[in-house]
Amino acid sequence: MKVFKTFAASAFSIFSVVAIFGANPAAANPQGLEGSYLGAGVSIGTTSGGQGDDGRTMGGNVQGRFDVPNAPISLRGSVLFTDENAAFVPMVSYDLAVSENTNIYAGGGASLLLDNNSTTPLGNRDAFAVTAGVETGLTDNLAVYGDVKLGINAYEKSLADALSIQVGAAYRF
Repeated sequence: MKVFKTFAASAFSIFSVVAIFGANPAAANPQGLEGSYLGAGVSIGTTSGGQGDDGRTMGGNVQGRFDVPNAPISLRGSVLFTDENAAFVPMVSYDLAVSENTNIYAGGGASLLLDNNSTTPLGNRDAFAVTAGVETGLTDNLAVYGDVKLGINAYEKSLADALSIQVGAAYRF
C-alpha cells in the first residue's frame, strides 16, 4: 500500500507541475506532442522486495513511443536495465495534451524480465505494470520525458510492488 501511495503522489506531482507551469491559458485546445520517438535515459528503482538480493537499483532506460494517428493513445515500449538484468515493458497509454507540444499520459502493460533471478529497476519477476508520465517536445527532433512505473507484485518471494522513475531525452520522428 505504501508503494501505491508513493506512485499516486508521484503521478499527481507530475500532473500538477505540468498543469501549473506548462499550461497555456490562451490555447483553448492545445496541440500536445505528436509523432513518435526513441530515447534513452536513467532509471531508478525506488523499492525493495525485502529479500537480500532484490534491493533498490539504478540503471538505464531505452524508451519509445509510437503515436497512433487521430487517437489519444500511444503504443509504448521500454527497456529498463542494470548491468545484470533487463525488464522489457510494452504498454498502451492514454495521452492528454496539456500545452503546446506537451502531453501527460497514463497506461498499462507488462514487465517481462530477461532473468527472474536478478533485480531490475522494476522488480525481479514478470508483473503487470502501470505508468504515469509527462513528455514534451523541445524542438522538431528532440523531446524529453519522465515517468513513474509501478510493477504490481513484482518481487519473487514477496508481495511487494516495485516503483521506478525514468527520465530521458529522445529523437522525434
